This record gives sequence, C-alpha cells and structure tokens, in this order.
Amino acid sequence: MRLVIARCSVDYVGRLSAHLPPATRLLMVKADGSVSVHADDRAYKPLNWMSPPCRIKEEPGVWRVVNKAGEELRITLEEIFQDTSYELGVDPGLVKDGVEAHLQELLAANPTTFGEGYTLVRREYMTAIGPVDLLCRDAAGGSVAVEVKRRGEIDGVEQLTRYLELMNRDPLLAPVAGIFAAQEIKPQARVLAEDRGIRCVVVDYDKLRGIVRDELTLF
Repeated sequence: MRLVIARCSVDYVGRLSAHLPPATRLLMVKADGSVSVHADDRAYKPLNWMSPPCRIKEEPGVWRVVNKAGEELRITLEEIFQDTSYELGVDPGLVKDGVEAHLQELLAANPTTFGEGYTLVRREYMTAIGPVDLLCRDAAGGSVAVEVKRRGEIDGVEQLTRYLELMNRDPLLAPVAGIFAAQEIKPQARVLAEDRGIRCVVVDYDKLRGIVRDELTLF
C-alpha cells in the first residue's frame, strides 16, 4: 500500500464530472490497483476514488488514473509532504461473529427467503475488493448480490454499493441487483439503500433455524 500526503486538486472526468479544489489530502494506492482520495474527516469514505482495474500514469505534477471505460481521475500535485509504501501481505479477511456467519449459512440454504424462484450460485463470491456474502439468481435468471449483516447499518450499504459497482462492470454478471439482508436494519441505512436501488430484507434468525418462540409477547 502506498500512502501519499500532498496538497492537490482532483478532477474526475467520465460519465459525471467532479472537481475538488486544492487542499491537503491523503492519496491511497492499494495493491489491487485502486486509488482513493481522503480528507481528514468523513470516517473511512473517500472524497473520490477509482476502482480496479485501472492504470496509473505518473507525470511531473500530475497523476492520471484511467479505468477500462476511459474514465479518468486526474490528481494535480502542488506539494508532496510524505510518500510512503508498506507491504501489508495477504489479509485473512473479516471474521464474522457466530450469529452473522450462521445467518449467512442459513440464507444460502434457503435462498427463497428473498423471493420465489431465487437460487444460490455460491457463497463468498470473490471480487477484486473482497467477497460478496451470497451470489444468487432471481426467478428471471438475473444476478443478485446479497450482503448479510446481523445489524444493518450505513457502512454495510456502502460495502454492498462498492461490490455492485464492480460486479456491474462484468458482462457475464451484469445487470446485478442488490439485496441488503439483516435481522435489523437502521432507518438511515434503509433510506440510503433504497435511494441506491438496493432492496432491504429483514430476516428472522430464529425462524430460519426452525425455532418457534413460545414466550408471550405484546405484539
């Protein structure tokens, strides 16, 4: 991983145009070829980025990051304060807690939870930026990427959005729809998901396990 702290401006030229005026930012270049531009806020979310596959052409004072569609992330460097590279090695990946891992397993065994005619293609479908929990086919044969969480929050929606962006570039899969499945989905996460065309599915873990609650409930 290469980390560059620099004063720079950024222009994205493609289906949409975007401009970031000069400021001090963190530029992150990962081993998978992705390039992202970060400010000192917004938690983990970059200001702009280019997903792999893409190529980086470094010229004096400017980086040109171009993807296979010809879209360009142009980073104009005014001053570089730090330029460091680290070898991180192979990451073991996210280890889900017991409930979340079992929930994924149960949904893989019961894909009709998402709708009549749904079938499982495979679990942990690998992409260049990590594995999608479930890859399914709907009743019409369309590809569906499913992200499974115990508690559905905004970061899970962002994660699925990145997977969908990458998978929809694959002509063998596209178009790929998205389903965000969780035992509980926060209102903000639901709004964001629906705004991005991602369907939310609240799943009953106990029902999937074949457990019927026998205690009295008010509702």
